[in-house]
Amino acid sequence: MENNRLKQMMKGALLLSLAAFISKILSAVYRVPFQNMVGNTGFYVYQQVYPIYGIGMTFALSGFPVFLSKMIAETPDSWTRKMMMKRSLIILGAFGFSLFLGIYGFSSQLAQLMGDPDLKPILQSVSWMFLWMPILATLRGYFQGNYRMEPTAISQVAEQLVRVGAILFAAYLYTKTKGDLYAMGANAMSGATVGAVLASGLLLAAYYKERQNFCPPLRDAGQAIKQAPAAQWGRLIQRYATEGATICLLSAILVLFQLIDSFTLYNGLLDGGTANDLAKNIKGIYDRGQPLVQLGMVVGTGFSASFIPMMSRAHAQDRQGEFTRSAVSLLRMTSVFSAAAVTGLLAILPNVNNMLFGDREGVAVLSVYILAIFAASVMTAYHSILQSLGQYKISLVALVAGLAVKFFGNLLLVEPLGTMGASIALIAGLGAMLLALWLNSERALREVWFTDRFLLKLMAGCAVLFVAAGVLRVGLERYLFTDGGRLADSAIAAVTVCAGVGVFLWYILKVKLFTLREWVSIPFGKKLLRKLPDKTSDLK
Repeated sequence: MENNRLKQMMKGALLLSLAAFISKILSAVYRVPFQNMVGNTGFYVYQQVYPIYGIGMTFALSGFPVFLSKMIAETPDSWTRKMMMKRSLIILGAFGFSLFLGIYGFSSQLAQLMGDPDLKPILQSVSWMFLWMPILATLRGYFQGNYRMEPTAISQVAEQLVRVGAILFAAYLYTKTKGDLYAMGANAMSGATVGAVLASGLLLAAYYKERQNFCPPLRDAGQAIKQAPAAQWGRLIQRYATEGATICLLSAILVLFQLIDSFTLYNGLLDGGTANDLAKNIKGIYDRGQPLVQLGMVVGTGFSASFIPMMSRAHAQDRQGEFTRSAVSLLRMTSVFSAAAVTGLLAILPNVNNMLFGDREGVAVLSVYILAIFAASVMTAYHSILQSLGQYKISLVALVAGLAVKFFGNLLLVEPLGTMGASIALIAGLGAMLLALWLNSERALREVWFTDRFLLKLMAGCAVLFVAAGVLRVGLERYLFTDGGRLADSAIAAVTVCAGVGVFLWYILKVKLFTLREWVSIPFGKKLLRKLPDKTSDLK
């Protein structure tokens, strides 16, 4: 029985990881055609309000559902689970309605704080999704607590597909009518509500279809609650306000950094003497960094996702040695792939910028911005390790430190340096978080960078990759693709990426940067090792 449940958990974790991967790809990729259709200013209009949606999405997907599923899984009694779910729905309903009223009712004041009163209708548009957040969070948490991951995965992907479709449709209508950019932004942001409605419908249908399997009707609610303090009002509200809020904050790390930009960057540009229209255009160029970072983090963290359930299982079964080995592998693999993503992007950033966004503006600012791929990926790995141990306080302290550095960095640097100051503040904030997490990790996780000269080998590999990709890019630009157009830059980027992957794989095999166990855990890793037996005979 226990073995079957473990298999179900592992299968569910893999399914959720796949759904999250698809959603991340969708969330990053749609911004490219969207920016192409509405331009830098239209991108600014959307991105100013996006962090509020991102926070709501965190509440509904990776914050409160994770917390509720944890409480559900800890509760063996089915009647108590059902009462816990109902009361959680009421608690989150009150919270979501309060957020809706706050954002909608104070939309004028929030727009003023962002420096742009015309953002009011977009803020009002995004506020409606908070009314659906309680249903999404409660049902997802309840399903996950009962080891049923399919409804969450299906609703997550469906929600993203509908939202992205609505956003691109709103952008398409704008290209046909050339109407008001702020009206386009409000229409695009309404996709969040449309997606939330669809996802809620799917989850409700799944709940009513399967409720008898794990949710029998209550017999004596009063007696059940007396015997289960975990479902009492006071206890639930307290845990949501502390543990639940902490998980939500830690799940929304990058979105919170973007929210600081929404309230400080545009205002800082204006205070520095930049004209309104130019400031919006510059902010739109700066926001190109977000999809680049998202795509880079998919590369940096995607291959190592399998280690998280392994760590949780090892900790639950008190196998500390296995836990530490998995945690060390998670850090090593995340750092290698994220460093490669940063290095490769830096080598071909002008081409990628033109390929995706139609020009090469803002390359210097984006070069600093995309360093966040490495910092955020490794920071996320450290946080995942602490989360597997049930330790949230260290991550919360690190988050507060990072947000403080980002906020005050923006206030000090944006006015004199523009968006370059915001990029520097972003890296400084993430660096502060990473330093705090590293200092508070166990010894093996602090020394992973220095064991077997790992960090030195990684830096040398990045240098090899950067030089190889840079030389190839220059050669292609000078002798083969000489017109400098968007199609030429796309071809240069594609060829250079393929060659860079080959060079980097050759290097990490040559210096034995990964162990045999780590290679096997990578998709297609076994096939690669079979083709290169002479390179892997000494791997341990």
